[in-house]
Amino acid sequence: MNEEYKYPGEELSLFNYAKNWKKYFAKSIKKYIKGKVLEVGAGIGNNTLLLNDGTSPYWLLLEPDGKMASGLEKDIAEKKFPYNCSLIHGTVSNINQTFDTIIYIDVLEHIEDDAEELKTAATLLNPNGYLVVLSPAFQHIYSPFDKSIGHYRRYNRKMVRKITPPGIKIESCRYYDSIGYFASLMNKIILKQKMPKLKQIFFWDRYLLPVSTVTDKLFLHSFGKSIIVVWKK
Repeated sequence: MNEEYKYPGEELSLFNYAKNWKKYFAKSIKKYIKGKVLEVGAGIGNNTLLLNDGTSPYWLLLEPDGKMASGLEKDIAEKKFPYNCSLIHGTVSNINQTFDTIIYIDVLEHIEDDAEELKTAATLLNPNGYLVVLSPAFQHIYSPFDKSIGHYRRYNRKMVRKITPPGIKIESCRYYDSIGYFASLMNKIILKQKMPKLKQIFFWDRYLLPVSTVTDKLFLHSFGKSIIVVWKK
């Protein structure tokens, strides 16, 4: 990604309707969000509003897409985000300050050189700080949907270990949404959709996801549609 980057996907507004999913993953990562926060790939700000409760002294939204960055800048000016928000249009290579938490929510899979990205991010992390990544899981369910929104890959634990930068260690690495895994597998094999319909988002979020919150625990987070990784410096 660079300053000329243009996000290829059109799903951000659509997935904002997945309220249960957002609450589920937010509950899993909020305990790691502390101090000064860098949100890489802030997009249209949905995850900022979800995760930023205003207690952080400083929350920097980093967005490489010019149109999205302009939208975020306008929303900050209109005070649609908590008071602690600032914006930089660019990538981690444009950052010259350090943070206590760095988050990538459905972002790392869009970056071609993910290992180099994490290596740079690790240098921006304060001691005892956390690097938090939420990404799609398992390359064998990579589908036309993944391709259409610019995913280079889906992750598993082996891949996560391979791209872990020196100086930080894996604190937690778990899969989420075990029932959603089978829905994604169905799309890969049968439906082959480039974009889900709104009614499918509602069905997954209202009926499948609540089951996943139970089965994820039963299966000890051993598989799922998504992976959440937390590194500590």
